Amino acid sequence: MSTTVDTEGITVLSLPLDDPRVRPLLDELAVEYETRYADLFGAGNAAAELNRYPAEEFAAPDGAVLIIQENGVSVAGGAFRRYSPDTAEFKRIWTHSQHRRRGLARRVMTELEAKAVELGYRRVYLTTGPRQPEARGLYLNTGYEAHFDVDAAPESLPFLAFSKDLPLPSHG
Repeated sequence: MSTTVDTEGITVLSLPLDDPRVRPLLDELAVEYETRYADLFGAGNAAAELNRYPAEEFAAPDGAVLIIQENGVSVAGGAFRRYSPDTAEFKRIWTHSQHRRRGLARRVMTELEAKAVELGYRRVYLTTGPRQPEARGLYLNTGYEAHFDVDAAPESLPFLAFSKDLPLPSHG
């Protein structure tokens, strides 16, 4: 586990997916997915989506799970797994509903990108659902390229895919 702490009581933790500090992320994501998509994909499919990938895919050396804690409480996080030899697939980007609109999602993206570069990735791929305009906006506003018609009605698309080239690691 690696940890960094800043002056505002924010701690970034790299944890295994089964760590109890990751549970708030997964629990609230399940509620969010059910609320937004149950009528589209069927009730109960949120849990299936969250369990679609084995936990070991998010473990080093190919993946990572990062949690941002504020004063010991998990408030945001995200994970990635190997998508292809040089591409990480970001998954489970999340900010607790009581802590949104504070820039935490951008911080998660920055931390995930840095960790992906550290593990040798050169590119990121990710998808989000059509009913997550906040995620769509975050990715477009943080330099991700849309692989869909941004003018299309989101509901007309099964998912929204994005990618971004990562900077080469600095050797200094």
